[in-house]
Amino acid sequence: MLILGIETSCDETAAAVVRDGKTILSSEIYSQIDTHRPFGGVVPEIASREHLSRIGPIVDEALRKANISVDQIDAVAVTQGPGLIGSLLIGVSYAKAISFGIGIPLIGINHIEGHVFSVVFENPPIEYPALALIVSGGHTNIFYTPEEGQYKVVSRTRDDAAGEAFDKVAKMLGLGYPGGPAIEAAAMGGDPDAVPFPTARISDGRPDMSFSGLKTAVQRHIQTNSVEFPAPGEEPGKAVRDIAASFQHTVVRTLLAVVERVAQSHRPRTLIVAGGVACNQTLRKAAQQTASRLGIPVFFPSQHLSTDNAAMIAAAGHAKLRLGLTAGLEMTADVTLRLQNIGNDDSDLRKRRVHYRI
Repeated sequence: MLILGIETSCDETAAAVVRDGKTILSSEIYSQIDTHRPFGGVVPEIASREHLSRIGPIVDEALRKANISVDQIDAVAVTQGPGLIGSLLIGVSYAKAISFGIGIPLIGINHIEGHVFSVVFENPPIEYPALALIVSGGHTNIFYTPEEGQYKVVSRTRDDAAGEAFDKVAKMLGLGYPGGPAIEAAAMGGDPDAVPFPTARISDGRPDMSFSGLKTAVQRHIQTNSVEFPAPGEEPGKAVRDIAASFQHTVVRTLLAVVERVAQSHRPRTLIVAGGVACNQTLRKAAQQTASRLGIPVFFPSQHLSTDNAAMIAAAGHAKLRLGLTAGLEMTADVTLRLQNIGNDDSDLRKRRVHYRI
């Protein structure tokens, strides 16, 4: 079975053809990083226009590299949400046109579920129950998934996503955009114990995360110590490298401390770490150590599949198609689309107090 996946949730225009949910025949991504770099972040209106001009050629290239024609596709899966509304609408509209034009099923996919499925291509089959840490520029959550397609949020960030914090701290340090790779590169020459940044303590005792206070602590440290930033093209000095390493260490420590805490109560058989921040090698090494202590395997996607891509959307689409979970042409983009279909969800969590400790 051939699934065409389409992903346009933020600033990557992507299309992929996947056979039987496991074999990637093609995966094409047009990144807008260079377009948004001068602004230090994604500009939604520009992102939408870029998607509009690129979606057709990217889909055509994915079909060409898979050596098939569009009428050989069995279904089309597309990111329905969450994401930027203008960006999402481009992909959803294009997918609906293909579905209607050649009479094939349409499948709407939650972008976060796509990240969960990003590990299926290069790892052994997932043993359930599993814990999935999804960490990116827009999302930081831990999901308990007792079986394929079933999810419960067991931890989340109360404020900034971890990837968003990377971007903002990189900007503070004059390291440029995107922040994740810039912080990781600078941290390689720094001391992760140089600056004792605080970690959040959630006052209600839930195993959640918070990164806004850490971001503020970095800003205060920079101001208090009159840190000098590198000029464009220059290598960062020791002070910047130490801050980058200490910040990265604190984020990773925070994420995996919560993973370990949640794992003690949910007893997973597999740990999944996915999303754009899963490219970070420090996070990967620490996650491997955590999984080793827990006595379970940890699965990561490759770098190509860690960032936003359409292969993961096609894989998630294949799983839904097997269950008959297709959408009608009335489906539209949903920026508030949530990934939780078991258990209860406290909608007021972000209102509760967060404290910090060194």
